Amino acid sequence: MTPPPRGPRRLGRSAVTVPPLGLGCAPLGNLYRAVTEDDALATVRAALAAGVAHFDTAPHYGVGLAEERLGRALRGHDRAGYTLATKAGRRLRPLAPGETPAGEGFVATPARARTWDFTRDGIRATLDASLARLGTDTADIVYLHDVEHHLPEVYATGYPALAELRAEGRVGAIGFGMNHSDVLARLVADLDVDVVLCAGRWTLLERTALDDLLPVCARRGTSVVVGGVYNSGLLADPSPGAPYDYAPAPPHLVARARELAAVCATFGVPLKAAALRFPFGHPAVAGVVVGAAGAREATENAALFGHDIPDALWPALVDRGLLAPDVPLPTAAP
Repeated sequence: MTPPPRGPRRLGRSAVTVPPLGLGCAPLGNLYRAVTEDDALATVRAALAAGVAHFDTAPHYGVGLAEERLGRALRGHDRAGYTLATKAGRRLRPLAPGETPAGEGFVATPARARTWDFTRDGIRATLDASLARLGTDTADIVYLHDVEHHLPEVYATGYPALAELRAEGRVGAIGFGMNHSDVLARLVADLDVDVVLCAGRWTLLERTALDDLLPVCARRGTSVVVGGVYNSGLLADPSPGAPYDYAPAPPHLVARARELAAVCATFGVPLKAAALRFPFGHPAVAGVVVGAAGAREATENAALFGHDIPDALWPALVDRGLLAPDVPLPTAAP
Protein backbone atom coordinates (compact mmCIF):
# COMPACT_ATOMS: atom_id res chain seq x y z
CA MET A 1 0.00 0.00 0.00
CA THR A 2 1.01 3.60 -0.64
CA PRO A 3 0.14 5.44 2.59
CA PRO A 4 -0.89 9.08 2.40
CA PRO A 5 1.83 11.72 2.61
CA ARG A 6 2.29 12.93 6.15
CA GLY A 7 4.08 15.73 7.96
CA PRO A 8 4.83 19.31 6.93
CA ARG A 9 7.20 20.07 4.08
CA ARG A 10 9.51 23.07 3.94
CA LEU A 11 9.05 25.44 1.01
CA GLY A 12 12.32 25.98 -0.82
CA ARG A 13 14.91 27.55 1.42
CA SER A 14 12.32 29.40 3.49
CA ALA A 15 11.29 28.55 7.04
CA VAL A 16 7.65 28.09 5.95
CA THR A 17 6.19 24.60 5.94
CA VAL A 18 2.94 23.29 4.51
CA PRO A 19 1.04 20.14 5.36
CA PRO A 20 0.45 17.98 2.29
CA LEU A 21 -3.27 18.79 1.97
CA GLY A 22 -4.66 22.31 1.83
CA LEU A 23 -8.04 23.94 1.34
CA GLY A 24 -8.45 26.06 -1.78
CA CYS A 25 -10.74 28.92 -0.84
CA ALA A 26 -12.07 30.15 -4.21
CA PRO A 27 -15.48 28.54 -3.52
CA LEU A 28 -15.77 30.69 -0.39
CA GLY A 29 -15.85 33.69 -2.74
CA ASN A 30 -18.94 32.32 -4.54
CA LEU A 31 -17.15 30.76 -7.49
CA TYR A 32 -19.86 29.91 -10.07
CA ARG A 33 -22.56 29.72 -7.38
CA ALA A 34 -23.43 31.49 -4.17
CA VAL A 35 -22.39 29.85 -0.91
CA THR A 36 -24.10 31.04 2.25
CA GLU A 37 -22.09 32.60 5.03
CA ASP A 38 -22.94 29.69 7.30
CA ASP A 39 -21.83 27.13 4.73
CA ALA A 40 -18.60 29.02 4.05
CA LEU A 41 -17.68 29.12 7.74
CA ALA A 42 -18.69 25.48 8.17
CA THR A 43 -16.41 24.51 5.27
CA VAL A 44 -13.33 25.96 6.96
CA ARG A 45 -14.24 24.55 10.34
CA ALA A 46 -14.80 21.08 8.86
CA ALA A 47 -11.40 21.28 7.17
CA LEU A 48 -9.78 22.22 10.48
CA ALA A 49 -11.57 19.38 12.25
CA ALA A 50 -10.26 16.97 9.61
CA GLY A 51 -6.68 18.10 10.22
CA VAL A 52 -6.32 20.43 7.24
CA ALA A 53 -4.05 23.32 8.22
CA HIS A 54 -3.12 25.02 4.93
CA PHE A 55 -5.47 27.63 3.50
CA ASP A 56 -4.99 29.21 0.08
CA THR A 57 -6.95 32.34 -0.84
CA ALA A 58 -6.66 35.52 -2.92
CA PRO A 59 -8.20 38.99 -3.31
CA HIS A 60 -9.45 37.80 -6.71
CA TYR A 61 -11.74 35.21 -5.11
CA GLY A 62 -15.05 37.02 -4.81
CA VAL A 63 -13.27 40.42 -4.84
CA GLY A 64 -12.21 39.92 -1.23
CA LEU A 65 -15.18 37.87 -0.03
CA ALA A 66 -13.19 34.65 0.31
CA GLU A 67 -10.55 36.38 2.41
CA GLU A 68 -13.19 37.96 4.63
CA ARG A 69 -14.96 34.66 5.20
CA LEU A 70 -11.72 32.76 5.80
CA GLY A 71 -10.67 35.38 8.33
CA ARG A 72 -13.94 35.06 10.21
CA ALA A 73 -13.73 31.27 10.22
CA LEU A 74 -10.16 31.26 11.54
CA ARG A 75 -10.83 33.84 14.25
CA GLY A 76 -9.79 32.47 17.61
CA HIS A 77 -7.61 29.70 16.18
CA ASP A 78 -3.91 29.59 17.04
CA ARG A 79 -2.17 31.50 14.23
CA ALA A 80 0.86 29.23 14.55
CA GLY A 81 -1.35 26.21 13.92
CA TYR A 82 -2.00 26.76 10.22
CA THR A 83 -0.27 28.00 7.06
CA LEU A 84 -1.93 30.92 5.29
CA ALA A 85 -1.36 31.80 1.63
CA THR A 86 -2.78 34.73 -0.31
CA LYS A 87 -1.91 36.50 -3.53
CA ALA A 88 -1.11 39.89 -5.02
CA GLY A 89 -1.29 41.56 -8.41
CA ARG A 90 -4.97 42.48 -8.41
CA ARG A 91 -5.73 45.46 -6.21
CA LEU A 92 -9.33 45.96 -5.08
CA ARG A 93 -11.24 49.25 -5.11
CA PRO A 94 -14.88 50.28 -4.59
CA LEU A 95 -17.10 50.27 -7.65
CA ALA A 96 -17.56 53.68 -9.23
CA PRO A 97 -21.15 55.04 -9.42
CA GLY A 98 -22.98 53.13 -12.13
CA GLU A 99 -20.10 50.73 -12.70
CA THR A 100 -21.06 47.11 -13.35
CA PRO A 101 -19.00 44.54 -11.46
CA ALA A 102 -16.92 42.09 -13.49
CA GLY A 103 -17.74 38.73 -12.01
CA GLU A 104 -14.94 36.72 -13.66
CA GLY A 105 -16.67 33.53 -12.56
CA PHE A 106 -17.75 34.80 -9.14
CA VAL A 107 -21.34 35.69 -8.28
CA ALA A 108 -23.07 37.74 -5.56
CA THR A 109 -19.86 39.55 -4.67
CA PRO A 110 -19.21 42.79 -2.76
CA ALA A 111 -19.35 46.09 -4.66
CA ARG A 112 -15.67 46.11 -5.57
CA ALA A 113 -13.59 46.00 -8.73
CA ARG A 114 -10.19 44.51 -9.52
CA THR A 115 -7.31 46.56 -10.91
CA TRP A 116 -3.98 45.11 -11.99
CA ASP A 117 -1.21 46.73 -9.95
CA PHE A 118 2.37 45.45 -9.79
CA THR A 119 3.95 48.63 -8.46
CA ARG A 120 5.84 48.53 -5.18
CA ASP A 121 3.19 50.60 -3.42
CA GLY A 122 0.41 48.58 -5.03
CA ILE A 123 1.82 45.24 -3.89
CA ARG A 124 2.27 46.52 -0.35
CA ALA A 125 -1.21 48.06 -0.25
CA THR A 126 -2.75 44.87 -1.65
CA LEU A 127 -1.08 42.76 1.05
CA ASP A 128 -2.14 45.18 3.79
CA ALA A 129 -5.75 45.02 2.59
CA SER A 130 -5.66 41.22 2.41
CA LEU A 131 -4.32 40.95 5.94
CA ALA A 132 -7.05 43.29 7.17
CA ARG A 133 -9.73 41.14 5.55
CA LEU A 134 -8.10 38.00 6.96
CA GLY A 135 -7.84 39.49 10.44
CA THR A 136 -4.15 38.73 10.86
CA ASP A 137 -0.81 40.52 10.80
CA THR A 138 1.08 37.93 8.77
CA ALA A 139 0.85 35.82 5.65
CA ASP A 140 3.05 32.77 5.41
CA ILE A 141 3.00 32.68 1.59
CA VAL A 142 2.24 35.39 -0.96
CA TYR A 143 2.05 34.54 -4.65
CA LEU A 144 1.93 36.96 -7.54
CA HIS A 145 -1.28 35.80 -9.20
CA ASP A 146 -1.99 35.11 -12.90
CA VAL A 147 0.90 37.22 -14.15
CA GLU A 148 1.30 35.63 -17.59
CA HIS A 149 0.23 38.83 -19.42
CA HIS A 150 2.14 41.19 -17.13
CA LEU A 151 5.72 39.90 -17.18
CA PRO A 152 7.49 43.24 -17.84
CA GLU A 153 5.82 44.73 -14.75
CA VAL A 154 6.58 41.61 -12.74
CA TYR A 155 10.29 41.74 -13.51
CA ALA A 156 10.51 45.52 -13.09
CA THR A 157 8.54 46.06 -9.87
CA GLY A 158 6.24 43.21 -8.84
CA TYR A 159 8.81 40.59 -7.94
CA PRO A 160 11.23 43.10 -6.33
CA ALA A 161 8.37 44.36 -4.14
CA LEU A 162 7.55 40.84 -3.00
CA ALA A 163 11.21 40.03 -2.38
CA GLU A 164 11.49 43.18 -0.29
CA LEU A 165 8.55 42.07 1.87
CA ARG A 166 10.24 38.71 2.37
CA ALA A 167 13.51 40.39 3.34
CA GLU A 168 11.62 42.52 5.87
CA GLY A 169 10.10 39.39 7.42
CA ARG A 170 6.54 40.44 6.59
CA VAL A 171 6.14 37.41 4.34
CA GLY A 172 7.66 34.01 4.95
CA ALA A 173 7.73 32.58 1.41
CA ILE A 174 7.09 34.08 -2.01
CA GLY A 175 6.31 32.80 -5.46
CA PHE A 176 3.86 32.74 -8.33
CA GLY A 177 0.50 31.09 -8.89
CA MET A 178 -1.18 30.40 -12.24
CA ASN A 179 -2.32 27.76 -14.72
CA HIS A 180 0.57 28.27 -17.16
CA SER A 181 3.40 25.92 -16.23
CA ASP A 182 5.69 27.20 -19.00
CA VAL A 183 5.53 30.75 -17.63
CA LEU A 184 6.10 29.44 -14.10
CA ALA A 185 9.18 27.56 -15.37
CA ARG A 186 10.63 30.77 -16.82
CA LEU A 187 10.01 32.69 -13.61
CA VAL A 188 11.53 29.97 -11.42
CA ALA A 189 14.60 29.86 -13.68
CA ASP A 190 15.07 33.62 -13.55
CA LEU A 191 14.07 34.59 -10.00
CA ASP A 192 14.65 33.53 -6.40
CA VAL A 193 11.28 32.12 -5.38
CA ASP A 194 10.43 29.62 -2.67
CA VAL A 195 7.28 28.06 -4.07
CA VAL A 196 4.92 28.07 -7.02
CA LEU A 197 1.26 27.17 -7.12
CA CYS A 198 0.58 25.35 -10.38
CA ALA A 199 -3.08 24.68 -11.18
CA GLY A 200 -4.30 21.95 -13.51
CA ARG A 201 -1.00 21.08 -15.20
CA TRP A 202 0.21 18.12 -13.12
CA THR A 203 -2.71 15.74 -12.83
CA LEU A 204 -3.84 12.31 -13.95
CA LEU A 205 -5.03 13.95 -17.17
CA GLU A 206 -2.40 16.65 -17.74
CA ARG A 207 1.40 16.24 -17.61
CA THR A 208 2.52 19.58 -19.05
CA ALA A 209 4.31 20.58 -15.84
CA LEU A 210 6.49 17.48 -16.00
CA ASP A 211 7.89 18.67 -19.31
CA ASP A 212 8.65 22.26 -18.33
CA LEU A 213 8.13 23.34 -14.71
CA LEU A 214 8.97 20.40 -12.47
CA PRO A 215 12.54 19.84 -13.75
CA VAL A 216 13.38 23.51 -13.22
CA CYS A 217 11.92 23.43 -9.71
CA ALA A 218 13.93 20.32 -8.85
CA ARG A 219 17.12 21.97 -10.11
CA ARG A 220 16.47 25.27 -8.32
CA GLY A 221 15.17 23.80 -5.07
CA THR A 222 11.78 25.46 -5.53
CA SER A 223 8.75 23.76 -4.02
CA VAL A 224 5.50 23.16 -5.88
CA VAL A 225 1.98 23.27 -4.53
CA VAL A 226 -0.44 21.68 -6.98
CA GLY A 227 -3.95 23.02 -7.48
CA GLY A 228 -6.68 21.89 -9.82
CA VAL A 229 -6.04 18.20 -9.20
CA TYR A 230 -9.57 17.41 -10.41
CA ASN A 231 -9.04 19.47 -13.61
CA SER A 232 -12.01 21.74 -12.81
CA GLY A 233 -14.23 18.75 -12.00
CA LEU A 234 -13.73 16.07 -14.65
CA LEU A 235 -11.66 13.90 -12.31
CA ALA A 236 -14.23 14.38 -9.57
CA ASP A 237 -17.18 13.25 -11.70
CA PRO A 238 -16.26 12.01 -15.19
CA SER A 239 -19.71 12.40 -16.70
CA PRO A 240 -20.55 13.83 -20.14
CA GLY A 241 -20.58 17.60 -19.91
CA ALA A 242 -18.30 17.69 -16.87
CA PRO A 243 -15.96 20.69 -16.79
CA TYR A 244 -12.30 20.44 -17.78
CA ASP A 245 -10.02 23.46 -17.56
CA TYR A 246 -13.05 25.74 -16.93
CA ALA A 247 -15.00 24.57 -20.01
CA PRO A 248 -17.05 21.50 -20.94
CA ALA A 249 -14.72 18.52 -21.35
CA PRO A 250 -14.27 17.14 -24.86
CA PRO A 251 -15.55 13.58 -25.33
CA HIS A 252 -12.10 11.98 -25.62
CA LEU A 253 -11.11 13.35 -22.20
CA VAL A 254 -14.37 12.21 -20.65
CA ALA A 255 -13.67 8.74 -22.02
CA ARG A 256 -10.15 8.77 -20.63
CA ALA A 257 -11.32 9.95 -17.23
CA ARG A 258 -13.93 7.20 -17.15
CA GLU A 259 -11.27 4.63 -17.98
CA LEU A 260 -9.08 5.99 -15.19
CA ALA A 261 -12.02 5.60 -12.83
CA ALA A 262 -12.66 2.04 -13.98
CA VAL A 263 -9.06 0.95 -13.40
CA CYS A 264 -9.01 2.65 -9.99
CA ALA A 265 -12.22 0.85 -9.05
CA THR A 266 -10.62 -2.55 -9.69
CA PHE A 267 -8.17 -1.66 -6.91
CA GLY A 268 -10.89 -0.32 -4.60
CA VAL A 269 -9.68 3.25 -5.02
CA PRO A 270 -11.98 6.22 -5.74
CA LEU A 271 -10.82 8.25 -8.71
CA LYS A 272 -10.71 11.39 -6.55
CA ALA A 273 -8.37 9.68 -4.09
CA ALA A 274 -5.99 8.76 -6.91
CA ALA A 275 -6.17 12.31 -8.30
CA LEU A 276 -5.23 13.76 -4.91
CA ARG A 277 -2.29 11.39 -4.46
CA PHE A 278 -0.86 11.39 -7.97
CA PRO A 279 1.08 14.71 -7.85
CA PHE A 280 3.29 13.45 -5.01
CA GLY A 281 5.12 11.15 -7.39
CA HIS A 282 7.42 14.09 -8.15
CA PRO A 283 9.82 15.08 -5.35
CA ALA A 284 9.39 18.82 -5.94
CA VAL A 285 5.74 18.64 -4.91
CA ALA A 286 5.19 19.80 -1.33
CA GLY A 287 1.40 19.79 -1.23
CA VAL A 288 -1.93 19.95 -3.00
CA VAL A 289 -4.82 22.34 -2.42
CA VAL A 290 -8.38 21.41 -3.28
CA GLY A 291 -11.50 23.53 -3.03
CA ALA A 292 -14.69 22.73 -1.15
CA ALA A 293 -18.06 24.48 -1.13
CA GLY A 294 -19.43 22.92 2.02
CA ALA A 295 -18.50 21.01 5.14
CA ARG A 296 -19.29 17.65 3.54
CA GLU A 297 -16.91 18.28 0.64
CA ALA A 298 -14.13 19.42 2.96
CA THR A 299 -14.51 16.32 5.13
CA GLU A 300 -14.72 14.06 2.09
CA ASN A 301 -11.57 15.49 0.53
CA ALA A 302 -9.62 14.89 3.74
CA ALA A 303 -10.90 11.31 3.94
CA LEU A 304 -10.02 10.66 0.29
CA PHE A 305 -6.55 12.06 0.83
CA GLY A 306 -6.03 9.53 3.62
CA HIS A 307 -7.16 6.59 1.49
CA ASP A 308 -4.58 3.77 1.33
CA ILE A 309 -3.73 3.12 -2.31
CA PRO A 310 -2.24 -0.17 -3.51
CA ASP A 311 1.19 0.36 -5.08
CA ALA A 312 0.07 -1.77 -8.02
CA LEU A 313 -2.50 0.80 -9.14
CA TRP A 314 0.03 3.16 -10.67
CA PRO A 315 1.85 0.69 -12.95
CA ALA A 316 -1.57 -0.65 -13.95
CA LEU A 317 -2.44 2.83 -15.23
CA VAL A 318 0.83 2.86 -17.17
CA ASP A 319 0.10 -0.57 -18.63
CA ARG A 320 -3.31 0.63 -19.83
CA GLY A 321 -1.70 3.64 -21.52
CA LEU A 322 -3.39 6.07 -19.14
CA LEU A 323 -0.09 7.33 -17.75
CA ALA A 324 3.11 7.66 -19.78
CA PRO A 325 6.04 5.37 -18.89
CA ASP A 326 8.24 8.33 -17.89
CA VAL A 327 5.77 9.71 -15.35
CA PRO A 328 7.11 9.47 -11.76
CA LEU A 329 4.75 7.35 -9.72
CA PRO A 330 3.83 7.85 -6.04
CA THR A 331 4.72 4.32 -5.02
CA ALA A 332 6.43 5.27 -1.78
CA ALA A 333 5.40 7.67 0.98
CA PRO A 334 7.14 11.01 0.35
